[in-house]
Amino acid sequence: MGTETLDSTTPPRVSMVMPVHNGARWLAEAIESVLTQDFGDFELILVDDASLDGSPAIMADAAARDPRVRLLHLDTNVGLPAALNHGFAAARSELHSWTSDDNLLRPTMLARLVAALDARPDADIVHADFLLIDDAGNQIGRTRVGPVDRLLHGNNVGACFLYRARVTEALGGYDTGLFGVEDYDFWLRAARQFTFVTLHEDLYLYRKHGGSLTSRRAEHIQALTAAIVERALPDALPVRSRSEILLGLALRSQHRWRFDLVRRAFRADPAHVAAQLPAIARWSLVVARNRIAA
Repeated sequence: MGTETLDSTTPPRVSMVMPVHNGARWLAEAIESVLTQDFGDFELILVDDASLDGSPAIMADAAARDPRVRLLHLDTNVGLPAALNHGFAAARSELHSWTSDDNLLRPTMLARLVAALDARPDADIVHADFLLIDDAGNQIGRTRVGPVDRLLHGNNVGACFLYRARVTEALGGYDTGLFGVEDYDFWLRAARQFTFVTLHEDLYLYRKHGGSLTSRRAEHIQALTAAIVERALPDALPVRSRSEILLGLALRSQHRWRFDLVRRAFRADPAHVAAQLPAIARWSLVVARNRIAA
């Protein structure tokens, strides 16, 4: 692993980490969306996770053009969670965020998120709404984030966020064994001890495409999601809520019958599961069709 010599000047307010592994297709556009922010007091840490395509040249060009860009090269491909941890280990700022090499920041994103945390010194994490776009950049939907008190029902923190460095320190970064759900696990752990602020403003563009992790590894990610959510369920959670969460996890599995989750939901609240029998029957048929088609 290598990086440039650390500079001793006053650190910027925000450290933005961008892990990159063979992401040349949209990388230049993603980097430019950071560099053209209305809020300029940041460092962009580009973590080259052993890319074999044109990504290193694109990153080197950005670093040559803008002194706020720092390069960090990993000799072997370690995966997204570990690459994030390498990036934040080099971060110098009091506020942390990260983005992907295929997504885009709105020009006002950092300004709005920094202002939100400055206005709420008691809060530690701010997150905001975002648009969904396709390969060509066409809008295909909008995601409204929050409320965080429903986090156990799904990752509603979303893709647009900023948090204080103490969050990274307290949580020990991202779990390298949870590639694909590392962010959801991070938020579940953060919600136990930190305060969130929700902004219902469109500040980010999240690209949905066939090569994305969520498209390629959907069923594996769903299984990991079920595991981390079940692990995070508090003992004092009301039985109805426990049953709703467990059954919801089962019904989101599109290629595998999760009757183990259905059974645990039934043990928590039999009446709730009985009331959902039509939905369970429909889900079972969907899984059957998908398995036959596969």
